[in-house]
Amino acid sequence: MSEPTFHTRRKFLRTGVLGGAAAWTIPAFLEKTFFAMDAAAADSATQIVTGKDSPILVIVQMAGGNDGLNMVVPYADDAYHIARPKLAIAGDRTLKINDHLGLHPKMTGLRGLYDAGNVALIQGVGYPNPNRSHFRSTDIWQTASDSNKYERNGWLGRYFDACCEGEDPTVGISIGSQTPMAFADKSGKGITLARPEQFRFVAENAETDDAFRQMSAVDPGNDGGSVDALAGSMDMSGDSLDFVKRTALDAQISSDKILAITRKTKPSASYPTSKLANDLNLVARLIAGGLPTRVYYVSQGGYDTHSGQAGSHERLLGELDKALSAFVGDLKSQGNLDRVTVMTFSEFGRRVAENASGGTDHGAAAPMFVLGGAVHGGLYGQIPSLTKLHDGDLVHTVDFRNVYATLLDKWLRAPSDHILPRKFDPMAFI
Repeated sequence: MSEPTFHTRRKFLRTGVLGGAAAWTIPAFLEKTFFAMDAAAADSATQIVTGKDSPILVIVQMAGGNDGLNMVVPYADDAYHIARPKLAIAGDRTLKINDHLGLHPKMTGLRGLYDAGNVALIQGVGYPNPNRSHFRSTDIWQTASDSNKYERNGWLGRYFDACCEGEDPTVGISIGSQTPMAFADKSGKGITLARPEQFRFVAENAETDDAFRQMSAVDPGNDGGSVDALAGSMDMSGDSLDFVKRTALDAQISSDKILAITRKTKPSASYPTSKLANDLNLVARLIAGGLPTRVYYVSQGGYDTHSGQAGSHERLLGELDKALSAFVGDLKSQGNLDRVTVMTFSEFGRRVAENASGGTDHGAAAPMFVLGGAVHGGLYGQIPSLTKLHDGDLVHTVDFRNVYATLLDKWLRAPSDHILPRKFDPMAFI
């Protein structure tokens, strides 16, 4: 095998989904699902569930540490303006939602959805003893662990294991080049894909563990993620590798069927030009196409705004707003909005005080959005004090696992106390 071909195989496995433990078989699984839409599916030995009436959860990761104070602005708090003489957003510029808070001026679409009752804004979300490392805090959010505990499986992976036995591996789909640690599981459910047209690869025999480990290894100097797309710390050894060996050696991969289905399901809304919008467009088309997927996962990076924050943060929030607005409009046109709930999260917020470089440094608590047709809109949680800080950080008032428990218990109808490390009371936004 030539060196260029070998590196192509390495990149395919690493970015095309080996981390999901079912890498080379992905198109085969998708192919079965897509054939369910055709008459040929009647001859299949496997009963394909269409997922027509099942609830769907869409996760949007805002990777890098979103500045929640400039997204949901406490414009009436003097402490906010004192701490941020350059970065503070004036009250008359915000999209006011009450006498104290307003959304960033670029978030007009989400403001409209909030007014319509489709957005729950959860304030002060975090966890005890917060960690300011991008990668460790991402791991905590993706595994739902305590900050002093280390888990191998993600919270969604544990949901797959507990509640999705016998279901198609496409029960979870991550759109991107890295499998999120949230998907790490024991059963091999959940897949990762970037764009359908990338699935043009024919597997060749690989007989040894060393070959698999070399092809799936992270390049030297690469810690497995970036501030643009934090996937978390996936375990690429042991059972996951053995599963791939058992199922993938003779896989034949083709994008033809995937391309055919995405060509059949055209978007029913106009999407803006951005990576996040493209990813949500693809999610909407897969939903319209009848995939039996319960969880979709997409990521928007770039939120590590240590310097020159004003312009970059404005651009990012504008992209987020436009992409989510188009996605919701698309789902409405499909008639699917009532069965889809979207949750946004970031691994941490930013410090209250701006720094000398026109940015903000790693912090702790921040707001989250949950939106959808079944969401009870409004404000939830308590606004953290801007004067009673812990080492310059906001003190969380809502544990993020209360949000997860709500989505598991009330939306996915899963026993959250079997999936999360212990019982967390659900909230009222669903």
